[in-house]
This record gives sequence, C-alpha cells and structure tokens, in this order.
Amino acid sequence: MTNTELNMVLIHAARKGEIEVMQEAISKGADVNCKDEKGYSPLIIACYNHQPEAAKLLLDMGANVNGADFGGNTALMGACFKGFPDIIKILVSQGADLDQMHGNGGTALMFAAMFGRNEIAQLLVEAGANKTLRDSRGLTAADIAAQQGNEEGANLLR
Repeated sequence: MTNTELNMVLIHAARKGEIEVMQEAISKGADVNCKDEKGYSPLIIACYNHQPEAAKLLLDMGANVNGADFGGNTALMGACFKGFPDIIKILVSQGADLDQMHGNGGTALMFAAMFGRNEIAQLLVEAGANKTLRDSRGLTAADIAAQQGNEEGANLLR
C-alpha cells in the first residue's frame, strides 16, 4: 500500500473510531497529520464524528492539536460546533489553542456561542478562552450569542 492509501485508511478509520485499523495504518507509515481533499486531518475527522478514543490515539501519536482544514477550522472548533464536551476536554488537556481563529476570524468560543452551547462556552472560558476577541464582522462571542437569542450565553460571555 502507498502512503497516500495508508493515509486514506487512517482517515476513514478515524471517522469510525476503528482503533486497531488506525494503529496498523500508522505502524505502516500513515501520517497522523495527513489531510483529505477538504483539508480534514484524521484528528479533525475523529473529533467531528465523536470518536474520543481515536482522538486520544492520534494525539498520543503526534497529531497536531491545532491543525486546521483549508478554511482554518480546527478539531476544537468542530467539537464546539457539534457539541462534544468530552472531546473538548481532551483537546484542551493537550494544549489546543483556545483563541485560534478560522478564515473569518471566528474562534471555538464563537462556535459555542453561535450554537447555544453554553456548557461548552463555560468550559472554554474556565480554560482561559479570550471573551473579548472579535471576528471579521467585529462581533465578540457575547454579541454572537445575543444575535442568536441566547441571552444566558450572552450574559455568560460578557
């Protein structure tokens, strides 16, 4: 199998949380930081598909916790979008950049605010996320929560 084929095996196994398949692909030379045609790494795929054990394995094997897809979205942003606090805790414990911005200047905290994920917003704030950052429109996470009608979230983020 070529490295490209091994990388694709790893990405597909990360999506399903197939730990043994992932371990075999890595042992044969798959790159834990490879990307698919959209720029998604195995870690981003594992986190977006709620595969915490796969995420842990990838991080243990050297996956870049702050690696981003072609739009600048990280595994942390995907976990905030999807609403997976257990994945977020794993990423934070591994040094995820809480204030990393994607292509439009949004952060993981802004994703939590946009989708009304107040528990996750609280988790990020407690971990040290900057509440005062502004996206490309000049909005803070509190502004975004308020725009979505999430007053509880807006108050939390003020």
